[in-house]
Amino acid sequence: MKLIKQLIAMSTLAFAAFGAAAQGNEAPDVLVKRISNDVIDTAKADKDIQSGNQQKVMALVDSKILPHVDFQRMTALAAGRFWRDATPDQKTRLSNEFRTLLIHTYSGALSQIKNETVEFKPLRAEPADTVVEVRSQVNVARGEPIQLNYRLAKGPSGWKIFDINVLGAWLVETYKGTFATEIGKGGIDGLIAKLAERNKQLANKPVKAGK
Repeated sequence: MKLIKQLIAMSTLAFAAFGAAAQGNEAPDVLVKRISNDVIDTAKADKDIQSGNQQKVMALVDSKILPHVDFQRMTALAAGRFWRDATPDQKTRLSNEFRTLLIHTYSGALSQIKNETVEFKPLRAEPADTVVEVRSQVNVARGEPIQLNYRLAKGPSGWKIFDINVLGAWLVETYKGTFATEIGKGGIDGLIAKLAERNKQLANKPVKAGK
């Protein structure tokens, strides 16, 4: 689980520090590679992040990562058919709680990034495509390279991530089962309450420093 969180954080960092208006015509794989190298190097070199400074880690997540993730699309996909039945207020609250949950996941993993590197595969897409999959592998100090792919969609504000594949499992699909179970127990409001409870627990838990 620790490694999975670590990989999710690395994959999301690939979309950080990007000005959509200036870079809108840049190929998504070129963009991901350039920004990934820049931001991961920053995380590795920042002593505050490596020591688990929660304020510094959360600030990095908030400023560098969040603008480039489509949380509403991720939430809608994870909720599946139940999304259509949710009220606008429920959709907003559910998206916000899911967003907060992923923030805590990324924050907890950032301080664990050490010597990993990311190698990107050739992009298989047409110039007119608005949804693409960027494929990569994470090279670790010990063991075989690990598959790490991303799904991005291009909108008015540029390319944004809406799903991540780690070791053959898509993040949205993983949450989809959990969401369905909680909705079956207590409806959309029950799921929102469950996520809110989990987020409260995570907010009171300090970020662990990497070893």
